Amino acid sequence: MGKYKKILVAYDGSPSSETALLQSFKFASDEKCWITVATVVPAYGGDLDLTGIGDIQKSLLRPGEELLARAAAIAKQEGALIKPVLEQGEVYERLVDLSEAENCGLIMIGRRGRSSLERALVGSSAARVIGLSQRDILLVPLGTRIGWQNIILATDGSKNSALATEKAIDFAKSYGGGLTAVSVVDVPDELFAEAPSLVDDLVDKAKGYVEGVKNKAEAMGVPTRTLVREGESYRAIVKIAEDEKADMIVMGSHGRTGLKRILMGSVTEKVIGHSPCPVLVVKS
Repeated sequence: MGKYKKILVAYDGSPSSETALLQSFKFASDEKCWITVATVVPAYGGDLDLTGIGDIQKSLLRPGEELLARAAAIAKQEGALIKPVLEQGEVYERLVDLSEAENCGLIMIGRRGRSSLERALVGSSAARVIGLSQRDILLVPLGTRIGWQNIILATDGSKNSALATEKAIDFAKSYGGGLTAVSVVDVPDELFAEAPSLVDDLVDKAKGYVEGVKNKAEAMGVPTRTLVREGESYRAIVKIAEDEKADMIVMGSHGRTGLKRILMGSVTEKVIGHSPCPVLVVKS
């Protein structure tokens, strides 16, 4: 409990953002944290010297005010308390900046129905928030629930994975859940034929990664299984989540980097685009 003191929920009135909003209420109640709900509307890009600018501003702000009123009504109905915030500008910039200004440890974003990464995330505000924010991100697919009983932890032995491991163990211990530690050896087909011993070495390293997670988790009283797979990383992780009926996937990711580097071909973003359950991205 208490892993996040404040969370920021992005709300645009869509069904997926409403899923995230509703799920944030129970999550915040369990974690004993505060909820800030943010709606972002476009900034006025015209001539500020024009007469009637006040009316234009009111017109721009009105849809956001209506959305926040709707969010407040949903919160009241659910017995939750929220702090509504209306922002103007680029959605991803305002969400990232607001999370820093409000000192929110987590940003929750709804994700549309399952689709390829290109359709689900690239070019969207969600993708840019993931790429630029230093805060943890929780992506909640439409119609799913946040749960911690059955957690899939993807690890590659990196510093980012180590941070994700700590967070996954913490959640599993807090909520009486278990972990499945997964590491995937993703190498080109030609490497199997040309350097089978190298592939064997990579498999051994992957086994070491998941065994390290298991030892650490079970020392904290968290039951843990280990799985090592060969193949395309994101497909293997998503398949395991499907087969295990996972409540949550936990993964590590870098902090601030260039958008191209964080988005194009990133395993984390591809898992997000295809996952059947919420995905917690732990940032370094």
